[in-house]
Amino acid sequence: MRRLRILMLVHPDLIPPASRKGYTEQELYTWKTEFDVLSTLRRSGHQVEMLGVQYELRPIRDKVEEWKPNIVFNLLEEFHGETIFDQNIVSYLELLRIPYTGCSPRALMLARSKDLARKLLAYHRIPQPAFAVFSKGRAVRRPSHLDFPIIVKSLDKDASRGIAQASVVEDDAKLVERVSFIHDTVGTAALAERYIDGRELYVGMLGNERRRRILPIWELWFGKMSESAWRIATEKVKHDRAYQDRMDILQGAADYIDPAVQAKIEGIVKRVCRTLGLEGYARIDFRLSKDNVPYFIEANPNPEIARNEEFAQAAHYDGLSYPALLDRILALGLSRARRDGIANISR
Repeated sequence: MRRLRILMLVHPDLIPPASRKGYTEQELYTWKTEFDVLSTLRRSGHQVEMLGVQYELRPIRDKVEEWKPNIVFNLLEEFHGETIFDQNIVSYLELLRIPYTGCSPRALMLARSKDLARKLLAYHRIPQPAFAVFSKGRAVRRPSHLDFPIIVKSLDKDASRGIAQASVVEDDAKLVERVSFIHDTVGTAALAERYIDGRELYVGMLGNERRRRILPIWELWFGKMSESAWRIATEKVKHDRAYQDRMDILQGAADYIDPAVQAKIEGIVKRVCRTLGLEGYARIDFRLSKDNVPYFIEANPNPEIARNEEFAQAAHYDGLSYPALLDRILALGLSRARRDGIANISR
């Protein structure tokens, strides 16, 4: 790939230092993605400038006009502290007529609206757990189609925010209690879905409208967690390095999956991407039940792409090195810009 001028958009608190030296493992974990992407792009010969964005759009416009980047590498997952506002940043980039990485505003909106995404996918007969949404300020009444056990999570937040062992409930009293916890602690509506006893699978996608590359199926293994514990991706499981090490929680290429089931999962990923308009890169999460039914759980339009996380590791397993992965993400952003007629993409 030719050398590019790349403007990276990140949360101001996640601008990494020049070196990893002197930081604890947990501190490194906080801004690992930003560090990995920045350092790798620079080693690949690209000119990269990083801009912290949280409350104002003006700095983006000023930097684009002043520096004239070829493309924006968008790592923002929120604006004004709200994840659902990330689509507005991308909309602003489109108004500025500047190419960007990742998904479009429409795809971000559909994927972030987890209840709307599920309704759209249900129309296309994609298997998913029964669910209900409980808004703040409304009485919690479980619909008859929603059977126990039930897992309760935030409707809007990602990264396993608010998910713990207590998130899985087995009676109506605990359901009310956990929904109230999401309302009061996380501050969003609650999504309650039927718990699927089975394997935790992640499937990455690279590509735009006409050609999508499906990465190898990746699995989260729960290691030494007790037999009585629910096998779910809690905040501790996903983000607490000491807990991961203590419990031997690992991720890697999925153990044997029946070829017919694998083909079905890959087909579902493509249908999800078409339905929600996911382009660039994305990750689809599944639970594979004990009777080999892959249940759609969530579409991640802006997944974690740190070097040692699921997406990049699956790409590496598929023959795509980390520098090559980032270059591919950039190329897809530029390709979409050409398709959509964005002016001055060569700059």
